[in-house]
Amino acid sequence: MLLESIALSFVPHLGVRGAVHLVECFGSAEAVYAASGEELIERCALRRDIAHSIVSRKGFSEAERELAYCTRNGITPICSTNDAYPRLLREIEDYPIVLYVCGDVSVLNRPSVAFVGTRKMSAYGQRMCEELVSSLKAVVPGVSIVSGLAYGIDGASHRAALMAGATTVGVLANTLPSVTPVANERLAAEMVARGGALVTELNSQSKQNGRYFIPRNRIIAALCAGVVVVESGESGGSLSTAAFADGYNRQVMAVPGRASDSNSRGCNELIRNRKAQLVLSGEDIARELMWELGLEQEPKAVRAAVALTDEEQAFVELFDSEPIGIDELSERSGLASGALTLMLMNLELSGAIRPLPGKRYEKSI
Repeated sequence: MLLESIALSFVPHLGVRGAVHLVECFGSAEAVYAASGEELIERCALRRDIAHSIVSRKGFSEAERELAYCTRNGITPICSTNDAYPRLLREIEDYPIVLYVCGDVSVLNRPSVAFVGTRKMSAYGQRMCEELVSSLKAVVPGVSIVSGLAYGIDGASHRAALMAGATTVGVLANTLPSVTPVANERLAAEMVARGGALVTELNSQSKQNGRYFIPRNRIIAALCAGVVVVESGESGGSLSTAAFADGYNRQVMAVPGRASDSNSRGCNELIRNRKAQLVLSGEDIARELMWELGLEQEPKAVRAAVALTDEEQAFVELFDSEPIGIDELSERSGLASGALTLMLMNLELSGAIRPLPGKRYEKSI
């Protein structure tokens, strides 16, 4: 099913919404590829040329190449019909049918708040990031902080989360495992090492053309219960994230600033026009989201409760107490590249193994 989902994302002229429509009509990407051309046309009002592409299994060679790329680079692809896929993200009309993740997949289903804002952050903006994230972590210990891993407020929010001991997720507008801007590579590595994740909808064969920032912002908004605009001018990407959040019935919040500060004009306008609730602390954020305060335990990781097959169990027994590199796993198991790829993906999503930096894996059960 994962292979078919990835393949569907490569079908020419189909697009994100078209892929979602097909999966929802047939129940899975696998069922889409099992359908006849006439079924595709009649049930989904699909163009004949696109239906022909699906029937002729267009996209499968690219999907196989993508799976191999993911295995080489420690990336976990998750299809939208998998239990590990973020529940909130699946609520929007144009959710990606495949997400690519580096790090802990389960963090994507934790209670999450997005922090966004200008790249030209002031000292005030940085201080408010640190205070808001720290106080939110204190009242909701299991919270995850989501942002776009860009310069300014994004980076400050991720760093504030790490300082507070919170997990944090970076949603990227580029393909993994690369990080843009390059200056945030060390930050990204620390986020993953401390239980967070990096996420993108872009496969390795995507052409980087600068058009992915706004679509990326919809994912930031959809992943979270609410969005906090910490500091923003009169225009910018953070305001598009707030607009997406509003359209998805997420709670939009903003930090006020002085009327004379250009970096606070966007926030002040959101508050004045009643597009955002004014927040000054983590308690304010939690109350706006109607979250219980003072949770003693972090939410349990969401894993697909899947019993291992005999073959999967035998593979897990190849692991020692120490992490194992993918080359050594290939030697120990004797599996061909494609079979090894699928085995690792299934075991990651069932929670039996965990991916680590450097193309290594460790046993978790």
